[in-house]
Amino acid sequence: MQIQVHNNIAYKILRTQFISHFAPRLDEQPNMEYVQIYRDWVGADHVLRNSTHFLFCETIPDVDFEMCE
Repeated sequence: MQIQVHNNIAYKILRTQFISHFAPRLDEQPNMEYVQIYRDWVGADHVLRNSTHFLFCETIPDVDFEMCE
C-alpha cells in the first residue's frame, strides 16, 4: 500500500495514471472531466498530481485518540 501525505492529510493511493492518458494529444492539457469520471470509477475521493501522473486516492481519516480511551 502506498501512502502520500499532502497538506498534513494522509491519502492511500488506489491508482496512478499518466497525465497524458487524459489529454487528446500529448502537447495538450488533460480533460479534467475525464479525470473526474475516472476518479469516480476507481472509487477515489481525491486526486493528487505530480509532474507525470495523476494519483487517485482515498483519504485516510484522522484518529481521535480521546475516543480510544
